[in-house]
Amino acid sequence: MTNHSEPAGNLGDGDIGGRDATGSRDGDGGGEERRTRPGGANPTGPAHGPAGPPGIERQVTLRTPAELADALPYLLGYRPEDSIVLVALHDRDGRGRFGGRARLGVPGHPDDWPAAAQQLTHGLVRGSERRGTLPESMVAFLCQEPREGESGRAVMERLRPLAQLLRTACGALDVPVVEALCISEGRFWSYCCPSRECCPPDGTSMGLPGTSVLAAAATYAGLQVRGTLRELRARLTPWETEAALEQESALDAVSAALIPRILDDESRAGVAAQTLDLAHRIIRRFAEAPAARGSGTLGVDLRDDELLRHDEAATLILGLQDRTTRDRAAEWMEGDEAGPALRLWRSLARRCVGSYGEHAAAPLTLAGWVAWSCGDELEAREALAMALGADSDYLFARLLHQACNEGLDPESIRRCLRGERAEHVEEEDALPAPPALPAPPTPPALPVQPVDAGPSGAAPARSPRALSRRRRRSRPAEGAADRPASRAAGAAGARRPRSTPSGSGVPVAAAEGQGRAGAGTSGTGSADRPSRGAGRPQGPKDGA
Repeated sequence: MTNHSEPAGNLGDGDIGGRDATGSRDGDGGGEERRTRPGGANPTGPAHGPAGPPGIERQVTLRTPAELADALPYLLGYRPEDSIVLVALHDRDGRGRFGGRARLGVPGHPDDWPAAAQQLTHGLVRGSERRGTLPESMVAFLCQEPREGESGRAVMERLRPLAQLLRTACGALDVPVVEALCISEGRFWSYCCPSRECCPPDGTSMGLPGTSVLAAAATYAGLQVRGTLRELRARLTPWETEAALEQESALDAVSAALIPRILDDESRAGVAAQTLDLAHRIIRRFAEAPAARGSGTLGVDLRDDELLRHDEAATLILGLQDRTTRDRAAEWMEGDEAGPALRLWRSLARRCVGSYGEHAAAPLTLAGWVAWSCGDELEAREALAMALGADSDYLFARLLHQACNEGLDPESIRRCLRGERAEHVEEEDALPAPPALPAPPTPPALPVQPVDAGPSGAAPARSPRALSRRRRRSRPAEGAADRPASRAAGAAGARRPRSTPSGSGVPVAAAEGQGRAGAGTSGTGSADRPSRGAGRPQGPKDGA
C-alpha cells in the first residue's frame, strides 16, 4: 500500500499540496488540502494565481463527479492504473478539505478483495487517528482498463462488489464513503449516484486531459502529472533484455573477487574506498555527459545506461551492500551532486538482474532518499516501497519509507549526514600521505682493511658463504607495514589498519558486522574469524 501525503512538485502557499499558511501539515499526512463549501461534500481546492494579500484564501471548487475524477491525477501526482485509491475528507469550520490518500493495486482474484478493502481502509483511517485528525468521510476511486474483449462498462460492473466492500469497511469505522467512482477507458461511472441523467449507464466521458479548471490552476502553479505509475516504476525495474545476461555474468565475476575482500576485516576498508571513488567518478561522468538523445525520461535512462559499463555497475552494486559504504554514498543528496547521483542509483537498480534482485534494496533506498531530499516525494515513496519489495527487512528503507509517508521533514536527516561528511573530510585531511614504497635494501659496502699481502700482493678472498651471512645480519628489520600485503591496501588509497605496538599488523578494532554482501552471505566481524596476520611470524627471521 502506498500512502500519499501530497502531490509531487515544489509548491508554495495556496498551491495544491505543500504546507498551509501556518506551516503545519495535515494531521494524516496531507498537505494543504482542497476545501468544500458549507453544506456539501463536494471537495474544493485553493485557487491558483498571483499571491494575494496575506490572510486571503483563494479556492478552486470541485462540485461534480466529473471534476472529482479529473482531480485524481493531481491528488496523486500521476495517473493511476489498476488501482484502488481512497482520499480522506475533513471538515474544518464547515468547509471540507482533502486529507491523506492511500493507494493499493486491484487484486487479481475477487477472493482477495475483502482483505484489500480492510487493509486500505484501516491503514488510512487508523493512521489519521494516530495523528489526531479522524476524517469525516471518504472518496473512493477504482481505476482499471478493460481486459481483452471487455468494455469499460463491464469493468465497472465487475468491480462493483469491490466498491461495496470499500463502502462497508469505511462505514464500519464511522467514516462514510460519499462518492465512489470507477474510471476506465476514458470514462467514469458513479456507484453512489442513482440519477441516470447525472450518471448515465454508459458512463460519462472525462474529456481531454488538462482542460478542466483544476488542471489549468495546477499548471499555473507548476504542478505536473508525471504519466503513469507503471512508467515511473520502469525507471527502477531490473532489465529483462539480452543485456541482462551480460550484466549478470559481470556480477558473477566481480562477486567472486570482491565478496571475499568485503568479508575480510583487513581489506574491507579498501573496498569501501574504491567503491566510493568509483561512484564519485561516475557521478562526475553523468554530470558532464551531453544532453540525452530523444525526449522524456526514456532518453535520459538510455543515455545513462550507455555511460555505465557492466563491470563498473557490478562493482558498485556489490560494494554498496556494505552498510557503511552505503551511508557514505547517501551524503550525495543535495546541490549539484544530487541529480547525477539519483541517475546513478536508478541505473544501478536497473542492473540488479537475475539472481541479484535482492541487491537492488541498496540502490533503490539511495534513490528514494535522494528523491525525498530533493522534494520528489512521489518517486521517493515508490523507490522505497520497491526496496522493501526486494528486501522486506532492509531497515534503512523501512525507516525512510515510514518517515516519508508520515510527512516528516528530511532536513533533520540531511543535517546529520552533513555533519558526518564534515567529520570524514577532517579525518581524511588529518591523515598523513601514505608513504612511498621503500626501495629494495642494498647490501652495505664491505670495509677495506689492510692485510698482509701474499707473494703476489693480492688480498685473500672471502668465502661466498661468509659474505652472505654478513649481508643478512646487516639488513634493516622489516615492519609489518612494509610487507607486500600491507602495501597493496595502501596502494589502493584506503586507510591502513592500525597496528599493535609490536608492529604485528593485527587490527586493533575490527569494523562492525556488515549487511549482506552477496546472495546468501553476511558480514562478519573479527570476533567471528581470526585476522589473516594473526598466525604469521612477526618480523624477519635472523639468517642462520
